[in-house]
Order: sequence, then structure tokens, then C-alpha cells
Amino acid sequence: MQTPLFFEDFLHPQPKPTGIDVFCRLKHFSIITYAIDPQRFDGLISERFKLDTIVIDGQEKGLLSVVPFVDVDFTSAVYPFPKFTMGQTNYRIYVIDTVTGEKCVWFLGTTLDSWTLFVPRLLWNLPWYSGKVTFDCEYDEQRACYTKYRMETQAEWAPASVELTQNLDDTITLPGFPDLETGMVYLTHPLSGFFYRRDGKLGSYQVWHKQLNVTPGRLISARFDLLSRLGLVTESEQQSPYNVLIEPLNEFTVYLPPRRVR
Repeated sequence: MQTPLFFEDFLHPQPKPTGIDVFCRLKHFSIITYAIDPQRFDGLISERFKLDTIVIDGQEKGLLSVVPFVDVDFTSAVYPFPKFTMGQTNYRIYVIDTVTGEKCVWFLGTTLDSWTLFVPRLLWNLPWYSGKVTFDCEYDEQRACYTKYRMETQAEWAPASVELTQNLDDTITLPGFPDLETGMVYLTHPLSGFFYRRDGKLGSYQVWHKQLNVTPGRLISARFDLLSRLGLVTESEQQSPYNVLIEPLNEFTVYLPPRRVR
């Protein structure tokens, strides 16, 4: 049973960027979430973490999100530096760190459309993989909604495609949470991520962002081969997500380098 969460307890001033920390704007940012039988996650998460589950219609569920976006103005948060643009898709599971009690996410991995992939992959051993990511989106500024949202990733590790739309009459519904704010804190504001490095060690990194201004979306179609291959969400189940949230543009700071957790 989820206890109530409040943004005022999770929002804090931005830690001052230093060194190689990165600033980026995330365009066409979406969070496509699936509610899954907890047993399907067996063997994917370090024993240090436990699933942060919810109960829907009397059944316990773990939540997993696919998060596509385009990195725009990706650059140093400290020094003058060239800006990069690249498509990216993250795959994350919502967990609790049993050491600290913090709500956080477990990253299965990321596809990235950029030659800069060698830095996170080779230098820091991050589970990041190459993919050709394309977005075909149309956003109606006056109505503040997407009339078209399509993303396709051609990749060996995680081929994917998704088509979304928006209806102005839709509202955000998050069954399994005591109230809307609790669910929104849970889904949109994890600032710590953990993962298995490519060498099998446990790694972590931190991000910072303001409260996200997401709106509800609808899924037209989805194909996330990674979720099918891992036995997490079948292709048929992928057509019925728990929830879809979209924000046309936001800003993130990523604190680097990622650290190895001992």
C-alpha cells in the first residue's frame, strides 16, 4: 500500500553543477508505463532493491516505464561547450533502495542515437546501446497537445516503435495510489537511478529537474522488443499501458560521472 507523497517533500534547490555535469533539454518527453506481475522482474534487479509496488483491483503490481525523448541542447552545465541533439529511450523499473529507503529507479538500459555513445558505454560501463532513433511529431501550440507523436528505434538491443496521441478531454488517472499527487511524485520525480554496469558491478547516477508539467496521452500502438524478449510485457499487453504521460519540453541536469556503488 502506497503512503501519500507530496511534491513539497521532494522538490529541492538545484545542486550546483561542477566538473563534467551536463545540462539538457528533453523534447517530446513521454513516460509509457506498464503494471506488471512482480514475479516477472525476478533476476533483473540487484538484491539491494525491492519493487515499489501498488495494488490494483486486489492484485499487486510492479511498474515499468519506457521513456523516449530527444536530447536537445545537450551540453556542459559548467563550461562553454558544443551542443548536441540525439534521440534516446530509457527503460526503468520503480524500486526502493533498502539501504537508504529512497524511492528510485532501476535502469534496464538505454538506447542512444549518437556517436558520443562511446563515453557512457566504454568509459563508465553504462548499459547504453546504439540505436537509430527517429521522431515524427506535430504539436499544436494553441491547443497545447500533440496531434501526432511517433517514435521508432532501429537497434539490435532494443528495437522499438510507439505512436501516441492526446485528447484535451482526458484526465490523468493513476489507480493503486491514494491520490493523484502521490502517483505523480512516484512516476515523474525519481532523481536517483541504479543499474548493473556492463562489467556486472552496481552503478548509480543522479539527476535534477523541476516538477514536470506532464499531460495525459493515449497509446495508439507500441512495440518494445526488449520488454517482449525479457518476458516483462508481451506485445499484446504493450497495447494496454497503465498510463501515458507527455511533456513537449523540459530541462534536466545530470550529475557526472556515474559512481560505482560498493
